[in-house]
Amino acid sequence: MEEQDLDFLLFIKKIKDFTSIDLAQYKEAQMKRRLTTLRIKRGFHTFAAFFDEMMKDKSLFYEFLDRMTINVSEFWRNPNRWEIVEKRFIPEMLRKTRRLKVWSAACSTGEEPYTLAMILAEKGVLAEAHLLATDIDEGALEKAKKGIYLDRSLRDVPEDYIKKYFRQEQAATFLISEQLKQAVKFQKQNLLVDPFDRDIDLIVCRNVIIYFTEEAKHLLYQKFAKALKPGGLLFVGSTEQIFTPGQYDLESADTFFYRKKML
Repeated sequence: MEEQDLDFLLFIKKIKDFTSIDLAQYKEAQMKRRLTTLRIKRGFHTFAAFFDEMMKDKSLFYEFLDRMTINVSEFWRNPNRWEIVEKRFIPEMLRKTRRLKVWSAACSTGEEPYTLAMILAEKGVLAEAHLLATDIDEGALEKAKKGIYLDRSLRDVPEDYIKKYFRQEQAATFLISEQLKQAVKFQKQNLLVDPFDRDIDLIVCRNVIIYFTEEAKHLLYQKFAKALKPGGLLFVGSTEQIFTPGQYDLESADTFFYRKKML
């Protein structure tokens, strides 16, 4: 084994021992390339030296998490899919209960759960809903709790929603409303290791699963399916189609939406 490969493998082990994050569950070529770029950018010749410095410098550790988890998000990303959530699936769910249980998994800096919060607020059920948002990156969660966003993140938000749920702070920054902030519960979670809640109406996990190995994807889909209530929905990203949903007791409900089969 080459010295560079051993250096990276030892880095993976140290990260798992320290954080419970198993980088081996991510596609190796992508992850190694991404982290090597960060390591070199920060002036470290080995991953061993990079790890040692991360243990001393919290900001460097957060930068590592940010690079590892690809914190790129926007409100209403792929608007036509969110329109289906707003106009079809949420109304269907509300015919059964007004106390919806919704989870934004791997929520990054909060654009996705706040999009959900806007939809629920427009339906008049936000106060009754349980809206959970989780991510492995504490830095991203802190940004989500602050709720300050650049204008480019809002480019797909309907104009009347911008007026109602945002306040412009500076020329290019907007602050999310307190109503939405208070409605979303943010917490740290490792999807591959930590337990999931149960009886969830809607799970949104988009543009994250693509970075995992096939084994890790299989594990996640099993866990998501068990977390949904019968008839509940899983909403995935545009590159994350499940080709055999039946093996997880799921069935296609629309493009990138999967419904847990009824008992």
